Amino acid sequence: MSENTNNIFQKLVNHFGGQENTATALGVKQPAVSGWVRGTKNMSGIVAMRAQAATNGKFKAVELCPSLNEFKQLTA
Repeated sequence: MSENTNNIFQKLVNHFGGQENTATALGVKQPAVSGWVRGTKNMSGIVAMRAQAATNGKFKAVELCPSLNEFKQLTA
């Protein structure tokens, strides 16, 4: 069982030191984090913005939730 180290969500988990820590930091439950890493769930825009704030911009909300980019273009 090897983790995909190119997966941005796995990198986010690594940043926080585990799925439980990531869930706590972002105000979600651990199964949601697991779903992001496995690619079975999408991160919501609000959680992506929390992640950007919690990592001081290391992880960009638009990279975690690409639909935010569409919203950004609509409001520009």
